[in-house]
Amino acid sequence: MRHIAIVGSGPAGYYTAEAAAKTWGDEVRIDIFDRLPVPFGLIRTGVAPDHQSIKAVSRRYEKTALADNVRFIGNITIGRDIEIAELQSLYDALILATGAPADRTLPIEGTHLSNVFGSAAFVGWYNGHPAFAELEPDLAGKNAVVIGVGNVALDVARILSKTSAEFAGSDIVGHAFDRLAVSNLERITILGRRGPHEIQMTPKELGELLHLERATPQVDSSDLPPPSEDETLEPGQRKSVALLREFAETVADKPISIHFDFFANPVRLVETNGAVSGVEVEETRLEGERAVGTGRTYIVPADIVVTCIGYRSMPIPGVPFDEQAGRFTNENGRITDGLYCVGWAKRGPTGTIGTNRPDGYGVMERVATDIGNSGDKPGRAGFDVLAKERGLDIVTFRDWQEIEKAEAAAAREGAPREKFVDIEQMIAARGGPSA
Repeated sequence: MRHIAIVGSGPAGYYTAEAAAKTWGDEVRIDIFDRLPVPFGLIRTGVAPDHQSIKAVSRRYEKTALADNVRFIGNITIGRDIEIAELQSLYDALILATGAPADRTLPIEGTHLSNVFGSAAFVGWYNGHPAFAELEPDLAGKNAVVIGVGNVALDVARILSKTSAEFAGSDIVGHAFDRLAVSNLERITILGRRGPHEIQMTPKELGELLHLERATPQVDSSDLPPPSEDETLEPGQRKSVALLREFAETVADKPISIHFDFFANPVRLVETNGAVSGVEVEETRLEGERAVGTGRTYIVPADIVVTCIGYRSMPIPGVPFDEQAGRFTNENGRITDGLYCVGWAKRGPTGTIGTNRPDGYGVMERVATDIGNSGDKPGRAGFDVLAKERGLDIVTFRDWQEIEKAEAAAAREGAPREKFVDIEQMIAARGGPSA
């Protein structure tokens, strides 16, 4: 019998568990650990609440989670409740699927100011992540600035601009729903260092901006290259740029403007009475694919700033970490003997949710080659002894199903659930101690 431990219950974790189950069938036991009492990671707290069709992929993970040889072990923090070395002593292979939950830092003056947020925190706030539930973004001002030109920046801009009615069917948490309902925003500026050809936004997400009830996307036509240059782009990118061209011709006749400001590199956040009041940007030009400053600067008014410039994994004591890349040091998923990583923890925050499936299967092939027929470690039986000795209160997948029922019962009209944003409330909602 092989014993596999996976740390992280997001897409990478469950695809890896699926791969392990298919590799060894009944000859494997798989334990999936998570520091939260609820599973699914990015699906629950990262995917936009109004993208329920994407969140539905969690139903696939349920099939794996409910298999007899797979167990979810929630409410366990690595480094507090149990150490990496202890897990390695208990399991034949340990796979880190911890994702990239931390923001990359914007290296300019003023990021400490009030009402400046990284996207991990801000997205976590409106998605109900317990770590960010007490965030209190001030939406009383008229101007928001979103820094970055990827889909996360689009998510933030879209969420900031929606009416309460447009959140029907979403699972945006109540505290965010209520605060957004009284927002005074009139202009949302999306800043990009380079030009329209360099955006990382996909056509589907860009196209959603055309259907907002009270917001109009805007692009300055002078920022757009000649249409003939679009022919060199990949088909998806060409569609995205075509939408930007459409935005340039759209009449701004709604209360909120979502303005794309290209060739604009943030160099400083402006302070007024301890809070952000603007973003100083330097105009840029492209030299090849590099954005080069021109020396000309201007101020973009900003009552709130959200930086969406990428994510990084969190280091774990004793595990080799590449600080520059923001991920664990690994060779094709292998960190050291018996220790592996997968998903964003392995490759950095790139690709889609579906990218994690081949990644998980690839890492499991490596694991299978390395451990062969080994299986002399105690696995979950050993962990259960340790958990009992330490009085660890683990949350199982069956417990999660009870939590999920309670969230569904608490939902406002038209919403699929009202997420618990407090860990103690989650644990209480399971209905009693875990078996």
